Amino acid sequence: MSEATITSPSASLLEELDEVNGRFETAPAGKAIAWAVERFGDSLAVACSFQDIVIVDLAHAADPGIEVVFLDTEAHFPETLFFVEEVRAHYDLHLTTTRPGPEAAAFPCGSDRCCEFRKVAPLRQALAGHEAWITGLKRVDAPTRAGTRIVEWDAAFGLVKINPLATWTDDDIASYIADHDLPEHPLIGRGYLSIGCAPTTRPVAAGEDPRAGRWSGSDKTECGLHGG
Repeated sequence: MSEATITSPSASLLEELDEVNGRFETAPAGKAIAWAVERFGDSLAVACSFQDIVIVDLAHAADPGIEVVFLDTEAHFPETLFFVEEVRAHYDLHLTTTRPGPEAAAFPCGSDRCCEFRKVAPLRQALAGHEAWITGLKRVDAPTRAGTRIVEWDAAFGLVKINPLATWTDDDIASYIADHDLPEHPLIGRGYLSIGCAPTTRPVAAGEDPRAGRWSGSDKTECGLHGG
């Protein structure tokens, strides 16, 4: 989807999203996903970093054929790529993997515009023709995400954005993974509590903020997919 194709939402759509958001603020995450599947059908996709697979598990339960998008930045840990394949096979996912275009070569991981060309632009292309996307955002992830709504209009992508896990805590995620016996990213047990690209991610110490290991030593806190 190019910038030129992004249109403003109608007043009626915004009213619908406000009503739905209020309804799902205290509802189970699966309810929001079920609504999105019914409302948008094949025009819905899940974007997943594969740090954990709770959002994949919930979305797959609602629609086993739902499209799941993984952004291969060409700078991921080998363990992440292995985990993506493990999860794909586990669920027999309808998986779309994006890769950077040739213009990204001038912006290696860690450079000023790397995320623009390795994440944002590929996701925009993958979501072209869609009406809505699902993310695994949580309010506790970072101060920049504290105002995340369950259902909202995403002006940057020109799509409806559904964040079913917005109210979840890290403990909620861990409990769900344990209760459902889900596979775990192999780096989590080695202290990587927020997993991005290998050159810009480090393990965190006990008691340290989980996202302190992302872009350590810089003032960057977001990659651009969700603002920031």
